[in-house]
Amino acid sequence: MFWKMYNEDNIFGDITTENIIPKDMDIKAKIIAKEECILAGIDYIVENLKKLDIETKGRKDGEFANKGDTILILTGSARTILRAERTVLNILGRMSGIATETKKIVEKVRKINPEVRIACTRKTLWGYLDKRAVEIGGGDTHRWNLGDMVLIKDNHIKLAGLEEAIRRAKKVSFTKKIEVEVESEKDAIKAAKMGVDIIMFDNMTPDEVCRIAEKLGKYNILLEVSGNINPGNVIDYAKCSIDIISMGYLTHSSRAINFSLEVDFR
Repeated sequence: MFWKMYNEDNIFGDITTENIIPKDMDIKAKIIAKEECILAGIDYIVENLKKLDIETKGRKDGEFANKGDTILILTGSARTILRAERTVLNILGRMSGIATETKKIVEKVRKINPEVRIACTRKTLWGYLDKRAVEIGGGDTHRWNLGDMVLIKDNHIKLAGLEEAIRRAKKVSFTKKIEVEVESEKDAIKAAKMGVDIIMFDNMTPDEVCRIAEKLGKYNILLEVSGNINPGNVIDYAKCSIDIISMGYLTHSSRAINFSLEVDFR
């Protein structure tokens, strides 16, 4: 993602920097947090800046930053640092925003249900980087990709039927867990009896989830809730006897954190 963004930004060169800044000028630059946040994306940025011969020194992923903190110092070619500036700040801003929001929700939910996991979904813009940001914030990544597990969703069920979909899924290697998305108590019980590993309550109210979860307590099965869950209602779901709360909100609605880059002569 770094190189895709960097190359797109520089596809026709940086005509401003190339015509104003001398080719042999070296500088130091500092990246400053403009608001409180959990830092995420620093390790990834540092790794990629090395390939541009930019030296770095500073903070680590997962650390808390106050407004005004210098979180990273860059040393190297002025032209290169200016070319990479927006790519670096965009990645840090989005990843730190996701990590910060994830951390807030994880801490909020654990006060009610210490055992429940807050997970993201595949509703991502940057795939790996979004999920890594959730992980840094203390959340669960859920599936990294479509090959991680068997997840039978509503469209699979419409095309194959619930029972047939589960029967076919059981032919997959024992190394892969089987999860089924359900929208009713009847389907939840049917899936539990057929021995799936995880049941996902999709777009159900907290009252429905709590009621059905109690009935499934006798089965050795993980229970997940998903669908339109946000900071305003997540506590209502956390009160149920469930194991996972997955939230697309973490990656599609978290606000980016504001960072700035300021340069000085070496």
